[in-house]
Amino acid sequence: MLLGGAAVLLIAGLGLAAITERGLLIHHLAAARHGGDVVAAGARGPQPGLHGSMVLVSGTPEVVEQPRDGDFNLTVATPALDRRVEMFQWREVRLGDDVHYELDWADQLLDASKFEHPRGHANPTSMPLQSHRFVAAMVRVGGFELGPFLINALPGAETVTPEPARLPANLAASFSVYHDYLVTSANPDSPQLGDVRVSWQAVPLQPVTVFARLDGERLVRASQAGDGMGYQVQVGDRTLSDVLPDVPDPPEFTTARRAAAMLLVAIGAFLLLWERRRRASDAMLALAIGVTAIAAVSCACWLGGDWQPVLTWLAVAVGGGLAVTLLHRRMGHA
Repeated sequence: MLLGGAAVLLIAGLGLAAITERGLLIHHLAAARHGGDVVAAGARGPQPGLHGSMVLVSGTPEVVEQPRDGDFNLTVATPALDRRVEMFQWREVRLGDDVHYELDWADQLLDASKFEHPRGHANPTSMPLQSHRFVAAMVRVGGFELGPFLINALPGAETVTPEPARLPANLAASFSVYHDYLVTSANPDSPQLGDVRVSWQAVPLQPVTVFARLDGERLVRASQAGDGMGYQVQVGDRTLSDVLPDVPDPPEFTTARRAAAMLLVAIGAFLLLWERRRRASDAMLALAIGVTAIAAVSCACWLGGDWQPVLTWLAVAVGGGLAVTLLHRRMGHA
């Protein structure tokens, strides 16, 4: 009866250890393709020991230093502010063999010399202003500072209403507000060749989830990740499986599962020893056997994966083996 119960406990403990470590290994290998093991940081901010880890954090971006369009004296509480400059120009339109020309807004110079019929469709050769993106000097999510790459990766756009009262004097004389634009048109409803209009869009302050590598106190892209990206930015409060659907969740309560596996094997070993020797003092020997057996199984499970847990479990197994040997000899002489 004792032997049967001992066998069940031994198998259960070894199986629990193998399932736990195998689950951790599968998670580790999948996460490594995206930059490495993932730490769900919540809103705690940088913590000791996280440097170099892949961090998953959610929150609404906090703009510490706002971007500013100095040309128009425009400052907006946003991670990134995009200025779009357009000019009213001739555009060549082809429909099969038919070629015709129409005036339209374009955010880059259209070279009329390349038109099939350039005569009468000359465009300006320069733009008074250029489109530009202004990025906040510092943005935080969940207490983590975002690197420039991640700031630029924040999704979404919302229109910014121009503020004519804040325009410098030289631009106030040239521009007026028309809908969500500043325009140079004398008659905004009927723009003329060479007229300019300017608009802005801002990245909205909305809940996002960021997955990136922690470099000091800043989250950056893991440039050497096997997936070629090394980061993810998504709208909303997302879980790891949402952000990285190909990465399985790691086993929960890992420490408790490991301790339970060692205890099961230790109880099984004690029952075997009790069947033979009937000595309560064998409890310490059984515990050492449990630690050694689970460490050996765990070490074997990590072979082919990360070498750090292999070496860690190997050291535990060797230490446990030495303890088993010493306790066995001491009890043999008792």
